[in-house]
Amino acid sequence: QVQLVESGGGLVQAGGSLRLSCAASGRTVSRLSMGWFRQAPEKGREFVAAISWSDDSTYYADSVKGRFTISRDNAKSMAYLQMNSLKPEDTAVYSCAAAPAYYRSYDNPIGYDYWGQGTQVTVSS
Repeated sequence: QVQLVESGGGLVQAGGSLRLSCAASGRTVSRLSMGWFRQAPEKGREFVAAISWSDDSTYYADSVKGRFTISRDNAKSMAYLQMNSLKPEDTAVYSCAAAPAYYRSYDNPIGYDYWGQGTQVTVSS
C-alpha cells in the first residue's frame, strides 16, 4: 500500500506560481511512476503531468506544457509539480497518483493504483 498526501495548494493571482508537493509513504516509490491530475468543478478528471519511474521521462498535457514542471526525489519519496504562469483556467483540485512500473498510459487515470486526497488551487484573474 502507498499513501499519498499533497500539499502546497492555495490562492494565487494569474501569472503567479505555486509548487505542489506529494509525499508518499508505505513502500518505496522508486519503482512507481507518478502523475498529477486535476478536476475543476463540473468537469471530469484531467491529466496534467507524469514522470516515469524508469528514466524520469516526463509527460505533459498540452494545456500546461512550458508552464508546469514535474519532478521527483526518490530518496525523499516525494513528487513535485512546479506551476508557473498560472491562469484562471488552472483552477482545480490537484491530485497526485502512483502507477505500477509496467504502466505506460500515463495520461489515463485508470492505471493509477494510489491517489492522494487532493489540494485546491485557485487562480484569480
